Amino acid sequence: MTLETETVLDRRRLRRHLTLWRTLAIIAGVVALGVMASMRPGGLALTEPRQIARVTIEGVITEDRAQLEMLKRITEAKHVEGVVLFVNSPGGTTTGGEALYEALRRLAEKKPVVSQFGTVAASAGYIVGLGTDHIVARGNTITGSVGVIMQWPEITELLGKIGVKMNEIKSGPLKASPSPFQPVDEASRQVAQSMILEGQRWFLGLVTTRRNVKTAEIAGLEQGRVFSGREAQTLKLVDEIGGEPEVLRYLQDKRNISKDLKIVDWKPKRPGDWPLGAGADASLATWLAGRLFGDLGTRIAQDPALRTVGLDGMLSIWHPGKN
Repeated sequence: MTLETETVLDRRRLRRHLTLWRTLAIIAGVVALGVMASMRPGGLALTEPRQIARVTIEGVITEDRAQLEMLKRITEAKHVEGVVLFVNSPGGTTTGGEALYEALRRLAEKKPVVSQFGTVAASAGYIVGLGTDHIVARGNTITGSVGVIMQWPEITELLGKIGVKMNEIKSGPLKASPSPFQPVDEASRQVAQSMILEGQRWFLGLVTTRRNVKTAEIAGLEQGRVFSGREAQTLKLVDEIGGEPEVLRYLQDKRNISKDLKIVDWKPKRPGDWPLGAGADASLATWLAGRLFGDLGTRIAQDPALRTVGLDGMLSIWHPGKN
């Protein structure tokens, strides 16, 4: 056999080896992607284990499309037999609470949903709890704050001091009113008050229907006061005092959910989510804020109350000093 022939045969053997390893690498990659997808709740696994889904509602509530889409996936997921909704929120926009409430009622038509209140579940946070079949709160949970509020700053005096005058031409006297650039007039105040009262009637109607209570007979409830978890249980605003063990006992004893099922955390799918986890983006944002602005930046990034400044529209939110 000549040297040239041996060289050609060696090249052919080398190509065969490379093709084999490339094929194996592609297969391994596909398998790895499949495993990663199956590990994520709502992923692409062919057979997912039966489970109890846990959804966490934290911080300021807004109408979050990714969150609502996740609840829809849970509703349609045949391997999810029950849902635990962990709520730790002072509230947020009234429409955000409304959207979550409606999504939870659709979910509750298909499978049992129980809420577990954390440190605070007030205003829109309480609206979310009303969307579930059973509410478990800590004895010292802050809850209630049934009400609606609309706030805006008025900076007319400040503009006058710095020599700035705002001019506007509008189609009618109630357009863009109330405005921070003009003192509020009586007509604008009455329109805003009418909206607030209508939203309050809707909120009270939810409490009446879902909790089977007469709101006028609960001292302070229609005026927007907060209650501890123990007070709320006495007033039938929540069902039970406790935590996760009580939540699981309700699902097992009252809704016939198997004791063998594990709780699996579900998170919304968001554009640009890091493979490291759904919380990676938030952690990165907090780290960058700290690096750029020091301790103050970190506090702003982590404090939900400071992020309420940008909320528009009618709010159902509670915070010390703002109520």
